[in-house]
Amino acid sequence: MIAAVVLAAGSGSRFGSSAKQLAELDGIPLLEHALRAVEAVPAIGRIVVVLGARAEQVRAGVDFGQAEPVVCADWAEGQAASLRCGIAAVADAEAAVLTLGDMPRITPDVIARFAALAQEHGAAARARAIYDGMPGHPVVLGRDHFARIAALEGDVGAREVLKAIGADPIECSHLCSPADVDTPEALEELRR
Repeated sequence: MIAAVVLAAGSGSRFGSSAKQLAELDGIPLLEHALRAVEAVPAIGRIVVVLGARAEQVRAGVDFGQAEPVVCADWAEGQAASLRCGIAAVADAEAAVLTLGDMPRITPDVIARFAALAQEHGAAARARAIYDGMPGHPVVLGRDHFARIAALEGDVGAREVLKAIGADPIECSHLCSPADVDTPEALEELRR
């Protein structure tokens, strides 16, 4: 089984006092854009969304569709806690496609590309999206690498793990925009 983990646990402190995941773009909350892109990929057998800050508010304001919300109690410790929580929730998967809940322009095409890599390489899968040479998401990790994620601590993502295991860079600028929304200004830019 290929799983997807959508990370949406952070407080979005640069966004201000409201829940970034609920900020509206094109008539729906930001988080729903990422969820719809993942849901549209038949190869994904299970979708987990990691929530943390304002979890109850986000649960009430987002249509999760087929995705299962999982609350990371330790979300305030940083990105590593969210990653650990997401990977633990899909521990039975052969591989996991990881993406961010604040990337509203992610497409099913790019998710499908990484799901195909997961199917091809199984438990040994290891790749990350790059956009014009810059690292981004999604990322795919096979079960062989889950223990490395479980060992992460602090406010670090999977970057060091990906470097250590020699993750393959996959150019994706032709498949979607890597824009993420960290500030109200970034959201306004996407609205334009």
